[in-house]
Amino acid sequence: MGFIDLPSRIAAFARLGHWMTELKNSPEGDALARRAHNENNWFTPETIELALDTIAQRYLDGAALGAWAAKYPEGNSPKNVGIIMAGNVPAVGFHDTLSVLVSGHRLLAKLSAQDTVLMRALLTKLIQIEPRFADRIEFAERLNAADAVIATGSDNSARYFEYYFGKKPHVIRKNRTSVALLTGVEPAEELAHLGADILTYFGLGCRNVSKLYVPDDYRFDEFYEAIEAQGDVILHHKYRNNYDYNKSVMLVNQTPFLDNGFLLLHENPALVSPISVVHFDRYAHLDDAKAALHAQADRIQCVTSAGGWLPGSVAFGTAQTPTLTDYADGVDTMAFLTNL
Repeated sequence: MGFIDLPSRIAAFARLGHWMTELKNSPEGDALARRAHNENNWFTPETIELALDTIAQRYLDGAALGAWAAKYPEGNSPKNVGIIMAGNVPAVGFHDTLSVLVSGHRLLAKLSAQDTVLMRALLTKLIQIEPRFADRIEFAERLNAADAVIATGSDNSARYFEYYFGKKPHVIRKNRTSVALLTGVEPAEELAHLGADILTYFGLGCRNVSKLYVPDDYRFDEFYEAIEAQGDVILHHKYRNNYDYNKSVMLVNQTPFLDNGFLLLHENPALVSPISVVHFDRYAHLDDAKAALHAQADRIQCVTSAGGWLPGSVAFGTAQTPTLTDYADGVDTMAFLTNL
């Protein structure tokens, strides 16, 4: 296995970021988007472009990469690290991939069947940029050779992962979702940003807001008006099918709900909501809402608030633009990897 020093690893990923930026509006980028969309119809050209732009800008800036990696010690010796990737959002497994390779380990990538095109294209390009990565990247269906495992899946699959990989060092992620806390005085611009947090990637990501906490007397008229710009989401056939189905179920069951023609609001204590539906809870006092968030912290990916006024929250409109240190489930992946 050829040695790649840390500056060379970082430089390679920075060059990959430049390439990803150049894909925009290029024949190569258009062809890649078409192939990814054919594999997974949830991946539209717009969401693919957004995902790749976010990775390039938020993860692959050379200076940011260097500062991030410098916070961690160099690993003792390269290990085989298996990653079981999700496929709900375009290239959602990239941060784990980046972490494994920057920390000096060898990647055994078990790609999601819903996202093979993008991840293969990114890793193939990385090897073209830095050929020594060819010895450090392997696409694998089974992870028997893995010394450690990072797995992302549902609560059900997490139980399987725990059973199968429990004796190896592991990070196993379960279902999480994101929530928003409203005070009732948010201006329309902030509510519009919240709409993006809800509906970007059609609400399929763990960083998508699926639950709102609102004051007892909150009326949703201004919220619905502010998110009208997100209305094109209903033009996507898979989203429309979910919207029609969930609306029909609530009508048949005589479940009260609110509707603006593309997003259903349902008062429900559950954090996770179906596609095209957002749950909400009302609170009498702000401290009650904060207590509810605290009690469910292990099931929440991120909390959002207007301008990020709530300590520990992110600003409306930024949920889908995580930084290198916004680790999934709050588990520091790089610390795990560098301590193997």
